Amino acid sequence: MGDPQLQNIRARQEDLLARRLRGEYESAVLHLSELVNNSLDTPSHVATVRVEGSKTTRKSFLASLINPHLASPSLAPDVSTFGSVLKATRDMGHVLQETDIFSAVNAKIERSREPLAGPNDVDVIFQTREKGRYYLKTSTEVGNNEGNASATARIRNAFGGAETIEASASVGTKTRRSFNASLSAPLTSALDVYGNVSVFALDRDNSAFASCTEGLRGLKAALKTGSRTTGMHELGYEGVYRHIAGLLPSASISMRESAGCTFKSALFHSWLRDTRDGAITGSRGSFTKVSQEIAGLGGDVAFYKAEAEGRICRAVYPGTSVSLSARSGFLRSFSGPSSFSDRFQLGGPLSVRMFQANSLGPRDSADSLGGDIYWALGLSVISDIPKRPHWPLKSHFFVNAGQLHPLLPGLSPCPPLHAHNHTQSLTSLVSHVGKSLQDSVTSCISQPTISAGVGLIYNFEPIRVELNFGVPLVAVKSDGCRKGLQVGMGIDFL
Repeated sequence: MGDPQLQNIRARQEDLLARRLRGEYESAVLHLSELVNNSLDTPSHVATVRVEGSKTTRKSFLASLINPHLASPSLAPDVSTFGSVLKATRDMGHVLQETDIFSAVNAKIERSREPLAGPNDVDVIFQTREKGRYYLKTSTEVGNNEGNASATARIRNAFGGAETIEASASVGTKTRRSFNASLSAPLTSALDVYGNVSVFALDRDNSAFASCTEGLRGLKAALKTGSRTTGMHELGYEGVYRHIAGLLPSASISMRESAGCTFKSALFHSWLRDTRDGAITGSRGSFTKVSQEIAGLGGDVAFYKAEAEGRICRAVYPGTSVSLSARSGFLRSFSGPSSFSDRFQLGGPLSVRMFQANSLGPRDSADSLGGDIYWALGLSVISDIPKRPHWPLKSHFFVNAGQLHPLLPGLSPCPPLHAHNHTQSLTSLVSHVGKSLQDSVTSCISQPTISAGVGLIYNFEPIRVELNFGVPLVAVKSDGCRKGLQVGMGIDFL
């Protein structure tokens, strides 16, 4: 009998054995399923819950996660069944996984071994394996048209209650130096509210669009609740010391007037919801973000600032999708002219393409001063490379439009309030403010900057890289136009 015949016999025997084992496994699973289903209404009561393998996690923290589930009415001694025990076990296992402390959570239910246990008492045992507590990473990153080298250190489950301490430092091309240290921890047993406290410092080189450097030193405290898919809220306080310095010899008068130190003390709130199937080249879903900030609780500046962003993605043909994006922002200062550090900037490969970075809006000589009102729209048609749909490289066609304006400074000053005609003067003041805002919005909308072009997108999660060829179609004289090729690298594109 030759070797090929032996191989065929061996293969048939292995196939027969595999079928037999598969049949036995399926039969055992079916038998177990029938046994469980027939026992769902059997009286059963949880005597103890044990979490094994949690070496560095506080018992009090584990109890705060598990006890609310044990207090469920469905586990009351007179109504508790094996089905309600299974459901509570599943819920407790889920909340243990959500802590991000454990790499594995396995549950088993067995007859209670307690000396005073009744015949229907069971023990729920979670066999866990904790993730590593310490993490250190060094990397070179490219994002938002900036390159930097960074180091990140993290301590997971720092105090035994799912706390995370993280610190990072980086040096780069635009953000010359930055440092951030934060402590975050869950504040509720359901893990639906997290608290975060952080301190940060950075020095940023703005010489590419404004003849200065900017330094920030700050403290931030925030509460987060929700998730990205259902809607995430963030509410907090931020105190930031800002320093505009390092003026170039060619700095304009406006930039020289903006130089110096300011302190911002502000409350902020943001809401974010993201249902896209991909953040870079999504073909379905939507993204919405609304943020607002009010400053003036102490400090040198007082203002209200709001910004909204939305994006819709739809597949129109196999391998081809359309993305429509919109952004808008409004800044109203209550303490004189708005500060350079608080104003919006617009233009560049990440927003209105085929214009230089931050080059739209008011200018003084070669310096972009930023604005108080802006809007931007983007339409992109993204498609696969022919015969290469699996490639991370995609082609796209885009049309962008937008503009950035200050609140018009040329209007006559607000009329003073006179004691003898208070009502009439107040009405005149409100009318003046409304006219100023209306004129500013009208001027911003009626003078759009528009560009169009084609290009390539490389999906390099979480970074998106674009190589575009396009031209400005409509531009204001002060806009920094850019014709031909333009490269964009970042996370958040219009």
